[in-house]
Amino acid sequence: MRKTSAHLADGREIVYFDENRPERRPEELADPRDLPPVATGSEVRFDPLLREWVVIASHRQTRTHLPPTDDCPLCPSSQGHNTEIPVSDYDVVAFENRFPSLAPNSRPDLDPIGELEPSRGPARGHCEVLVFSSDHNTSLAQVSPQRMRTIIEAWVDRTTALSEKPGVEQVYCFENRGSEIGVTLHHPHGQIYAFPFVTPRTRRILASAEEYRARTGGDLFADILRTEQEAKVRVVAESEHWTAFVPAAAHWPVEVHIQPHRPVPDLPALTTAERADFAELYLDVLRRLDALFDAPLPYVSAWHQAPVRQGRDLARLRLELFSVRRAPGKLKYLAGTESGMDVFINDVAPESTARRLREATP
Repeated sequence: MRKTSAHLADGREIVYFDENRPERRPEELADPRDLPPVATGSEVRFDPLLREWVVIASHRQTRTHLPPTDDCPLCPSSQGHNTEIPVSDYDVVAFENRFPSLAPNSRPDLDPIGELEPSRGPARGHCEVLVFSSDHNTSLAQVSPQRMRTIIEAWVDRTTALSEKPGVEQVYCFENRGSEIGVTLHHPHGQIYAFPFVTPRTRRILASAEEYRARTGGDLFADILRTEQEAKVRVVAESEHWTAFVPAAAHWPVEVHIQPHRPVPDLPALTTAERADFAELYLDVLRRLDALFDAPLPYVSAWHQAPVRQGRDLARLRLELFSVRRAPGKLKYLAGTESGMDVFINDVAPESTARRLREATP
């Protein structure tokens, strides 16, 4: 794999991850568009009740929303149609988002809100788009194992690079798939956020792991994995280095966690063998998900990595994937108990979901 870094017309970085291509020429990488510098009004505001930061990014109201296929900004550029990716073909590409929720140049000076401190601040961070393929009509479930390996290497590369930037506390790689999830671009892609704080979910999980270690002396993630492996009833698929299972207390009608057998904090810590093994297992799981209801499954796929600095001895790498679809033509909506009180009510037994995924024919 060859990595090539360049810049778009407005100064944003773009990185190409090529599998079997000759070295890219500078003239090929040039972006001919006339673009103004990226400007954001993002800020973070502190919720004193939940004690967590909320990002206010009102400029994103004008971002590109479900354009026609011939105007997709993630497709390769062609004669008369210049996109976010200047080249005529590519394998995997990462670039800085033109409509970022977090940005290094977010509002620098903000007045406090009332007398509550801390109350607000600039939403400094980084938001990148990771495009999985130049083919507009494919999906991650359909790519080859080689392409999945390239995507993993891109996740590793961007996690490493973003973790080294000033002020970054956590790097989050994820994919939103399907209009039911709320995607604004159908081209197969994911995103990478570099947060200026440790996310609320991660803080809660680390607190649980710390309490468990103090009480039992054990590793919460390792013990959960061992319990699922021994029970077998919720295991979807296994390989030499990874196990995919439906958690016993699944929040969503379709939910799968994929965990490495060796405790590692983040993607860069994976060995070459673990990365190759994950590529095969993940594609198998994605194809089972699409076979579950004989239709492409809308989902969120989320990498949980250790924060850059704190809690690295407690955190463990894992991927959590979930879907809002509970049956053909039926979605789970977050209504009164979920949205109002964070109490999830799952209409589908986790054991049933695991069994149906094991039986699904990719």
